[in-house]
Formats: sequence, C-alpha cells, structure tokens
Amino acid sequence: MFATLSDRLADTFRNLRGKGRLSEADIDATAREIRIALLEADVALPVVKEFVGAVKERARGEEVSGALNPAQQIIKIVDEELVAILGGETRRLRYAKSGPTVILLAGLQGAGKTTLAAKLALWLKEQGKTPMLVACDLQRPNAVQQLQVNGERVGVPVFAPAPGNGVGNPVEVAKESIEEAKRRLHDVVIVDTAGRLGVDAELMQQAADIRDAVQPDEVLFVVDAMIGQDAVQTAQAFLDGVGFDGVVLTKLDGDARGGAALSIASVTGRPVMFASNGEKMTDFDLFHPDRMASRILDMGDVLTLIEQAEKTFDQEQAAKAAGKLFGGQGEFTLDDFLEQMQQVRKLGSMSKIMGMLPGMGQFREQLENFDEREIDRIQAIIQSMTPAERANPKMIDGSRRLRIAKGSGRTVTDVNALVDRFFEARKMMQQMAKGGGMPGMPGMPGMPGMGKRGAKAKAQPKKGKGRRVSGNPAKAAQQAAADKDKAAASAGSNPFGLPAGEEVDYEKAAANLNLPKDFSKFLK
Repeated sequence: MFATLSDRLADTFRNLRGKGRLSEADIDATAREIRIALLEADVALPVVKEFVGAVKERARGEEVSGALNPAQQIIKIVDEELVAILGGETRRLRYAKSGPTVILLAGLQGAGKTTLAAKLALWLKEQGKTPMLVACDLQRPNAVQQLQVNGERVGVPVFAPAPGNGVGNPVEVAKESIEEAKRRLHDVVIVDTAGRLGVDAELMQQAADIRDAVQPDEVLFVVDAMIGQDAVQTAQAFLDGVGFDGVVLTKLDGDARGGAALSIASVTGRPVMFASNGEKMTDFDLFHPDRMASRILDMGDVLTLIEQAEKTFDQEQAAKAAGKLFGGQGEFTLDDFLEQMQQVRKLGSMSKIMGMLPGMGQFREQLENFDEREIDRIQAIIQSMTPAERANPKMIDGSRRLRIAKGSGRTVTDVNALVDRFFEARKMMQQMAKGGGMPGMPGMPGMPGMGKRGAKAKAQPKKGKGRRVSGNPAKAAQQAAADKDKAAASAGSNPFGLPAGEEVDYEKAAANLNLPKDFSKFLK
C-alpha cells in the first residue's frame, strides 16, 4: 500500500547521501520532496503541513548541524515524525474489571466489519480469551449467515437469535447478548453492527442506541484503508455522531495510496489499534506505529516477522533441524529441508515475508513477480524421491534424476538445480553453525581459508627469489668467495656493528649514553 510513498522518500534520501553538511537549500528541497510524496499518497493536507513543518524545524536545529552524518539524521527525524502522526505508541485493548468486556464495531458498509469481527475473535482466542460474536447487522442480506460461517471457521460461537435480512431488532439482540455471555461464561463480547453506503442519520442513531444499550468498553471504528480522503471525513463524522476509542484499518494489503492510514490518527486524535492486511483469518494484528513507519522508510519490520515465526514454527522441529546442522543428530536431509520449507509457508506468501526485511524496497518488482507456485514445484520434486534418496541425496544419479523428473512433471534440469542448491545451502548452513559467521567473510571464525592449512601457510614466511648466479665459471667463483667473506664478517661482528675482532669499552659506551644515575645497577 505504501509502495509509492516509500519509493519517493527513498529517492529523496538518496540525494542527501555523501553530504558532510546540509545547506538551507538542501533542507528546503528535501522538505519539498517529502511534501509532494505525502500529497501523492493522499495524506490529508493539514497533516502534510504539520508533518513537513516539524521536519524542517528539526532539520535546522542542532541535532542535524552537529551530526556526523546529516542525511541519516534527517531519516531519523522523518521516522520519528511518521511514528507521531501514526499515533505515537501501540494502543492495546482495555478489558473490563468485572463481567464480559464488550467491543462494539462500527463503520460503513463494505469496510469489512463482519470479517474483521471473526479475525478479532480469533486473535483474542489466541490471547487466552473466550470471545463470543453477536450478529447485530440485521439489514444487509445474509450478514448473519456470513458471521455464523466466519465464527465456525475460527471456532468462536455466534449469538444470532434474529434471522436478519431486515427482520429483528438489533438493540434488543445486543442487550440479550450480554446476559447470554454471562450465562455461558464468555469474557469478551464482539458486537457486529450494520453499516450504510454513506453516513446518514438512521445509521448514526442505530449505532448510538446499541452503544447505549451495551455500554461498550471499546468502540472501534472499522475503516477501509483504500478509500482515501473519504475515510478521514467518515471517521470524523462517526467521531462526532457516535464516538469511538480506536480505529481498525482493513485492506492494508491493497494497492491504494494509503493516505488514510497516515491521516486518521492525526485528524481524529484516536489511535489506530488494529490492522488487517490479508484475506486469511490470521492476517490481523496489533497496529504498531513504529513498525509501520519502518516499513514506509524501507527499514523492514523484523520484529513482526519474529513474532509470526514464534507463533508459527514448531519449536521441536526447529531444534531437531538445528541439531542436525550442528552435526550432533545425524545429517540434514531433504526431508528436513521440506519440513522447514513447509514451516515457512505457514508464515504467508514469500513476497510478504521478504517485504518485512530491511532494504527490500529496491527489489519490490521482483517480489511482486515472484511465483509462489515455485515452492509447490520444489515440494513435488522432493516428494517424487524415495525415502532413501531424500535421506542420502548423493545417491541420486542420472537415471534416478530422470525418474524423479517424470514423477514430478518437471525437467531433469529442474531436479539437478534443486539437488545442487540443496548441497550448497546445507554446506553454507553447516559452516555458519560451526564457525558462527557467514562463509566467505575474511577474518571470521570457521571460514574457508582460515583453518589449519591457512594458519600454517601464514606462519611460514614467504620465500623471496634466490640470487641469480652467473653462467661464467670465473665470475661464479668470485661471487661465491664474496658471499663467503660477507657471511664470515656477519658471524664475527658484535652487537654494536663494529668490525670483527675490535675491542669495545662497554663502560665508556654506556657513559656516553647519558643514562640516569641509578641505571648503572642494571648494567652489572
């Protein structure tokens, strides 16, 4: 969603590299580029003015003029200001001290409230809560059925006494849901309300009546991040008519410009609390302003990647694979490789995973064009091998590779490439496990060329070329005699460099050195 903004900011910062100090013209030009980038991203004009003004004021201050690298300091300022307009810090849910915590979802039709209600329920379930969904959208066709299907998918019960499709009283359903939650010992109630295609008095009144009936602990405004400036206007209308405590952004994985996400928190004064960035029920998490700012500036989101890996990876399998890499529990096989690849698949698409790494913005086109089915093809090749071949890939000769290629529907070239890549990857990982560093990096332990052979080679001084000997026998004899006299003189010389046989008065020599008075005792 923030691809265009990220690219524009990256180009702006690239122009600052290599400058020892920033002039007033540099700061003005940078501010102008940032302003254009934000306006093109559909960020609200008041937010743009405030943001650019803060960046310019700080850029002219001591923190930049006294910095060793002004360009990096400017990036740091932009990062901090982005965090500020995104809400400053992560806002978490407030839970009721007694009774079930009631969360009311409000927003326009089409923003994704019903799907998001199920995502939020699953997220709360993973946090150890026992949520219950309440179907109060009784106007949109099949809204109740949709919530029931989503609730079944995430394993959360749905309270839906009214059939919907224009039948039933949403306020009465909301009231009854609280008693039902208490009776069934649910500690969180998520109320899905009706929306409209636009803001109107009937919508606001119904939302306000449900709010008054259940007295929610949190009112969350659900907004489609792809609708641009209209999202900010709608949020302000809901804030004035119903009021809400936080914002939930949906469809953050879309290709819109994303200005709404950067504007809502600043315009309404309410923080963005959650973000939905995919179609799966697990594509939902807390909104972290600092991490979102890092993504926009192409600095990655490694913390979110680690958190997802911790939730997804099987710790026992990971420990087993690590033990094999260290060489203590057998050898790392193609079966282990396939298991690890399947674990990575659980994190989501490869382009999404790679996009969380720093500096991947420059490879955005390659990531967008990455064929996710390539992993399926690799899996087909490995599963076309016999257990013995997976355990010992070295036994895969030409005839076996032909059989594997036919069984997987691939070519022999594909099989060769996979086996070769596997051996290279295994060798690299084993070197990293044993040496603690990346292979090929000089000066790192366990690296090629740094073992016993390399140490031995370094310990022996390099021999220079020998002296050339004349081919004339007479001249060769003269050279040999001269070398012999020189060697004898060196052998008979003393430490002071005087000719051999000449007596040296060491006491007189020491006196001429003007040594300290007490130094004479060290000469005895």
